[in-house]
Amino acid sequence: MVLQQQKKVPVWGTATAGEKITVTFANQTKTTVANQSGNWSVKLNAMKASFAPREMTIKGKTTIVLKNILVGEVWLCSGQSNMEYAMRKYSDYKTKTKGYHPPEDDLNNANNTNIRIFLDRRKYMDPSPQHMGWDPAIGKPLVDFSAVGYYFAKDLYAKLNVPIGMISAAVPGSRIEPWIQASQMEIEPKLENGKILDKLSNNGGDPGKFYDTMIQPLIPFALKGMIWYQGESNCFLGENIRYAYKLKTLIKSWRSDWQDKKLSFYFVQIAPYNYSASKDRLLTTETLPEFWEAQKLALNLKNTATVTITDLVDTISELHPGYKWEIGRRLSLVAANKAYNQKNVVYSGPVFQKMKIINNTIEVSFSNIGSGLTSRDRKPLKWFSMAGADGKFVSAKAVIKDNKVIVSSSEIQHPYEVRFGWNEAAQSNFINKEGLPAIPFRSDNPWEKLFK
Repeated sequence: MVLQQQKKVPVWGTATAGEKITVTFANQTKTTVANQSGNWSVKLNAMKASFAPREMTIKGKTTIVLKNILVGEVWLCSGQSNMEYAMRKYSDYKTKTKGYHPPEDDLNNANNTNIRIFLDRRKYMDPSPQHMGWDPAIGKPLVDFSAVGYYFAKDLYAKLNVPIGMISAAVPGSRIEPWIQASQMEIEPKLENGKILDKLSNNGGDPGKFYDTMIQPLIPFALKGMIWYQGESNCFLGENIRYAYKLKTLIKSWRSDWQDKKLSFYFVQIAPYNYSASKDRLLTTETLPEFWEAQKLALNLKNTATVTITDLVDTISELHPGYKWEIGRRLSLVAANKAYNQKNVVYSGPVFQKMKIINNTIEVSFSNIGSGLTSRDRKPLKWFSMAGADGKFVSAKAVIKDNKVIVSSSEIQHPYEVRFGWNEAAQSNFINKEGLPAIPFRSDNPWEKLFK
C-alpha cells in the first residue's frame, strides 16, 4: 500500500478487550490497549515520502506483518459511472484523440509499481469479494480500476515523483444521496433571503447506502484529498440549488469524518448531454447549465476546484465521454497547482469574473486566462448570448480584445446580461492558450447571492 506523507497516519483494528497492541513501522513503535469494545488505534508520526518498501508489524496475542509499504500521496476517487469507468474499456477510446495526445497502452505496458491502487468492490453487492487489497497499477489489477483515477495518479506521479496511492469507490448510476451519511441529510438549508428549503432527505435516493458500505470503512485512512465525478443521475431529476447543498454537505461531512477541514476536494463538471430528450421528465436545454451552476456553488468552500469537459464529447447522446485520460490529466493539473503549490501550472480554462456595459456592448473579464484567450479552431467564438432589460437572450457576436471578450448583437441596443455556453449542447471553441475550455456561466445567476 501507500501511506500518506507529512501527516499523522492512523492504524486501527480490533482485538480482545484489554489486549496490548504494538505497531512498528519506519523506526517508530506505538503501543495502545484495545478498549472494552475491542477497538484500538494508534497514529504514526508524519513521515517523508519514501520509495523503500518497508514492513509494518502489528503485534498483540497474534502478529500481523504487512509488507511492501511505500510513503507518498494518497487520494480517494468516488462518484458514479464516469468515475467507475474502468481501464478495461480502453478500446472504446484509444482511437479517439480530439486533438489531445492519446494515452499509451497502459493496460499492456504500465510498469510503474510505485503507483498503487485499491478498488473498493461494492461490498454491498458482494459479501465475499474475490479480492480486497492493494495492488501495483499494472497488469490484471489495473483492468477494473477507474480510468480517471489511474490517469490522475499517472500524471501526478510525473509531476511529484513520489509514490501515489489511489482508492476507488464508485458506483454506476448512483445519485449523490447514497454517498452521504443518512443523518447528515436531515438538514433544511436556509437561503440568504431567509427562505428555508425542504430537508435534503426528502428527495429520497437511499441516503447513506454507499457511505455505510464503501466510505465509512475507509475512515480514517490518511488522505491528501478526494476527486469526485458524479451528477448525471441528479441532473436527470432536474436538480439545481438543492444539489449544491447536497454536494456541500458531502464535502463538509467527509472532511469532518477524516477530521481534516483542509482536505482537497476537486470535482468534474458533467459533460454536455441531451437531457431534454428524456421522455419521462420535463427537462429543458437549460437543465444542464443550471446543474453546472449548482456544482460551481461548491467552490465557495475552501480547497475546492473543478474541471470543465465541455470539449470532450463526440456526441451529446453519449453519457460516458471517452477521453478519460484527459479528464485525469486536468484533475492532476488542479492538484499540482492547488494541493502542491505548483503555481506555474495552469489548471483551469477562463472563468467569468465580471462584466461591464460599454455603449451597446458588454465587456467580459475572466480569471484563469493562462497565456491568453484564444479560439481553439481559430474561428469566431461560439455560444455567447446576451439580453436586454426584458431578459430575452439572443445569440451574440463575441470577439477577443486585450484578453477580454467583447459581446454584441445587432438585435440589442441596450444590453443588460450575458451568458456563455448556456445550453446542454454547448461545445465551445473558447479556450485559453493552454487549451483548457472556458467554464459556462450566466451573469444573471439567481443563486450566487442566495447560496449560504
